[in-house]
Amino acid sequence: MKLSACIEWLFADEADGFGDRIRLAKKNGVEAVEFWKWTNKDLDEIEAALRETGVELTSFVAEPMIPLTDVGNQDTFLHGLEQSIAVAKRLGARTLIAQAGDDLEGITHIAQRDALVSTLTQAGEILQGTGVRLGVEPLNTIIDHVGYFLPSTREALDIVNETGRDEIGIIYDLYHSAVMSEATSTVIGSDIRKVFHVHIADHPGRNEPGAGTIDLRDRLAWLFANGYSGAVGLEYRPIESSSRTIGKVRLLS
Repeated sequence: MKLSACIEWLFADEADGFGDRIRLAKKNGVEAVEFWKWTNKDLDEIEAALRETGVELTSFVAEPMIPLTDVGNQDTFLHGLEQSIAVAKRLGARTLIAQAGDDLEGITHIAQRDALVSTLTQAGEILQGTGVRLGVEPLNTIIDHVGYFLPSTREALDIVNETGRDEIGIIYDLYHSAVMSEATSTVIGSDIRKVFHVHIADHPGRNEPGAGTIDLRDRLAWLFANGYSGAVGLEYRPIESSSRTIGKVRLLS
């Protein structure tokens, strides 16, 4: 099981710089890393650390982070996507992450859904041939993202299927899915090919595996048994040292 440490949280207590966090990931046997925004990072520092260590960058957020449910944001997002693709190619990342944005007051769900499908479809056209993919991420609306437009993994998959683009899929976060009381096998079904990247954290607390009650081992086992072959993103707030939590994650495989 290839691990991808989200260095926004992992190794943050041990090092301020993202380059040093990459080096700590390598020291702890982690094969890959990921982060959120790229526009607030020292890309030279990150690129140097990736080259030095041989650690892979799996993913980061496609910017700007604006509601894709608002058709008026479409051109701005697509222009930013082109810049994000250039950074992804520079750093070797194959997956960009998009968030749908919050539910917009005064606009019907159907109209917002249509805007999201349209933007993602055009994003797929821009991504074609680049070697980079875009995954939209469902987020829970119970604890962390009240008011978010897309809490349902099943609806997210229906939306990306509607685009008809191979370059468009989802980021499947087991924590968000479990908080929404979803069963992995039920919501993913036969659409495993559209799961571009996976995140894990336990609940309650969004901490490391074993700190809560989510059946992460069973959910991950189902994903891998049904065709998922990517990395497992460690997007949790570690209670213990990051190195100790990674050892616990290894026990899930």
